[in-house]
Amino acid sequence: MPGIDEKLPFLPLNIAVLTVSDTRDEGSDTSGGLLVERLTTAGHQLADRAIVRDDVEAIQTQVKTWVADPDVDIIVSTGGTGFTPRDLTPEAVRPLLRREMDGFSVVFHQASTGTVGVSTLQSRALAGQIDETFIFCVPGSTGACRDAWDLVLSLEFDSRFKPCSLAGQVPRLRGLCA
Repeated sequence: MPGIDEKLPFLPLNIAVLTVSDTRDEGSDTSGGLLVERLTTAGHQLADRAIVRDDVEAIQTQVKTWVADPDVDIIVSTGGTGFTPRDLTPEAVRPLLRREMDGFSVVFHQASTGTVGVSTLQSRALAGQIDETFIFCVPGSTGACRDAWDLVLSLEFDSRFKPCSLAGQVPRLRGLCA
């Protein structure tokens, strides 16, 4: 049965949070703030936090900076996954991916159906791997970030989750997570 094995050690991940928005600043970025609060409460380390405008080049520049940083294991972005003309996160991130994690979108949509119903269809949530860094792109609403963290990412990032978690695929933790 899947779940947390309390007998195993918790291995914290270094997670960077990227908010994609033309209107938010650190004071009004409730979605990025929620992700920072959740990841630090869970015991992970905030590697960095940034806000960039809805612009392919701006998004790619920040993502590439973090991918090149060995102290960043995972990037979680919020915003820019909808269908307005300015929602460009998938267009910015997808060309950078070495591998796409198709299952993330499926699981995220299944989880969020319970809170927003079929409105989850309005999200183009995306995840994958750029070089050795994992990236998860979730919608910009605080509720969507809560769903993504509480219902999906918190377990996937916990090294104690069995039968396996993404933590075991992070290069510095390979071999430590069974």
